[in-house]
Amino acid sequence: MENKQAISALAALAQESRLAVFRLLVRVGPEGLAASKIAEELAIPASSLSFHLKELSNADLISARQDGRFIIYAANFSTMNDLLAFLSDSCCNGQACLPALQASNLPANKAADKVTDKAEI
Repeated sequence: MENKQAISALAALAQESRLAVFRLLVRVGPEGLAASKIAEELAIPASSLSFHLKELSNADLISARQDGRFIIYAANFSTMNDLLAFLSDSCCNGQACLPALQASNLPANKAADKVTDKAEI
């Protein structure tokens, strides 16, 4: 990942609603969600959501696909992983400094996290 791509992705995520949308889409996985469901889950008006989805899409953090009359949005895990690798590329002078983050290392309530408090997304 190039600096310009990383800056674009970080800028897209540096807004509360867009970060919430991205985290929700990461949580639901590759199957994604319809825009109406995202708006419902996060209590974001459709007009605002459209703008946020466009910004995330322009940063290549999400993708959209047509499913009948719905547009389904999903996190672009490849871009997410590239961004994480870019950010940690020179970590600790190339030495392993942190244990790998695994689901088994997460507290039980985080591993089974549900979208319950929209402000915490």
